[in-house]
Amino acid sequence: MIVSTPGLARIKASLSKRVLFGHEPSTELIAILLVYLVQGVLGLARLAVSFFLKDDLGLSPAEVSALVGVAALPWMVKPLFGFISDGLPILGYRRRPYLILSGALGTLSWVAMATVVDSAWAAVLAIALSSLSVAFSDVIVDSIVVERARAESLGDAGSLQSLCWGTTALGGLLTAYFSGWLLQHFTTRTVFAVTAIFPLIVSLVAWLITESRVIERTNWSVVGQQLQQLRQAFSQRAIWMPTAFLFLWQATPTAESAFFFFTTNELGFEPEFLGRVRLVTSLASLVGVWLFHRFLKTVPFRVIFGWSTVISAVLGMSTLLLVTHANRSLGISDQWFSLGDNLVLTVMGQIAFMPVLVLAARLCPPGIEATLFALLMSVVNLAGLVSYESGAVLMNWFGITDTNFTNLALLIVITNLTTLLPLPLLGWLPSAESASSEAEPSAALQPSIAVELDSSASKHLAQPFLPDIVTEFVSQSRQPKPVRED
Repeated sequence: MIVSTPGLARIKASLSKRVLFGHEPSTELIAILLVYLVQGVLGLARLAVSFFLKDDLGLSPAEVSALVGVAALPWMVKPLFGFISDGLPILGYRRRPYLILSGALGTLSWVAMATVVDSAWAAVLAIALSSLSVAFSDVIVDSIVVERARAESLGDAGSLQSLCWGTTALGGLLTAYFSGWLLQHFTTRTVFAVTAIFPLIVSLVAWLITESRVIERTNWSVVGQQLQQLRQAFSQRAIWMPTAFLFLWQATPTAESAFFFFTTNELGFEPEFLGRVRLVTSLASLVGVWLFHRFLKTVPFRVIFGWSTVISAVLGMSTLLLVTHANRSLGISDQWFSLGDNLVLTVMGQIAFMPVLVLAARLCPPGIEATLFALLMSVVNLAGLVSYESGAVLMNWFGITDTNFTNLALLIVITNLTTLLPLPLLGWLPSAESASSEAEPSAALQPSIAVELDSSASKHLAQPFLPDIVTEFVSQSRQPKPVRED
């Protein structure tokens, strides 16, 4: 049966209105959305990386935490990728060639993981390269979305960015459960080989991106002027003090790696169950976003940061019930307690994290919004590295290994209590009056926000700013302090 032209028009109109937020389903839009989809789908290897480091390479919790932190370094220099793309065109093009190269690099990285990687440093190099692939392609596709978003009407502002973030979230949801199911039935290297297919999609769809060839050379005087503006911006107390607060807030230690070893080695959680945990927490993070947007977006920064930190630290202590097996005496199985605890903590962590994005966007002065926002997110990513490395030091001090969890409860108490340390510095954040006087985040900032939310939740719940592919599953040991996307 052949569908009539009016029928096709109705289907297209319905698709545009209900699925694409009013945007025409063009070939280029589909290509852009596929890049974002791949970013979410790459979470397929998330659990496999954790098990590979733990079982195949025999690393300790402290070693895993240290190496995962190092592998996230590319996410801390994302502004550099923007300068490279803008200032060094390849064959006259600034976007398409870099997308092609990013996809190819990602595929090579995962192929290496599936074949030749057999040592800790080889693994961290391959993971870091795959992280570089995602971070670079993220910057490129973000810049494309920024350019397209400028053409949106005022009433449609932000719709394209919301569509892109939703596509990434969909990719994460599609692979959340299968990340565990595949690992339950196949080897880690097989999962890596399957994952290697998806970055190629980025390379292929890059050819569908519409881009005019650049004839003129880069105006380096403009770049210099932009750098000068950045220096002036960070010399202002109204910018560097909130930035310093965010860094200190996110730099406290995490017990994530130790808890992953505990749940797999001590409690015997299988990969398939951990996939269920990922699915539940992915859905919970979306619920947290909705709750913040619906009820809390007008709450002053100091209020929401303060209360969310205290509540999250208290809720984070619930992990002690699982570590001490007290949940069993209450008649709650380890699996059900883990699912329920993760659900509550992730919702709370996402609510606590959303103000970070709003605050970062409002700190950006006109003219350098996108670049300064990327720098602010890099600062938060750097704090994530400090969090992992300091957590590794504590694990080593407490003698926590793949079989010795005697001091895990103490570690969890410390990591939760340290989240309270920045509270006396809440005065560094803008007051309610100064925050309300600021303009709303510009549309150009929204794509960066969308990308950073790729694995959104709190720092100790889903590490939003570290690439999803190098973090372990959401664990109760991560304090639900607000952190974590592109």
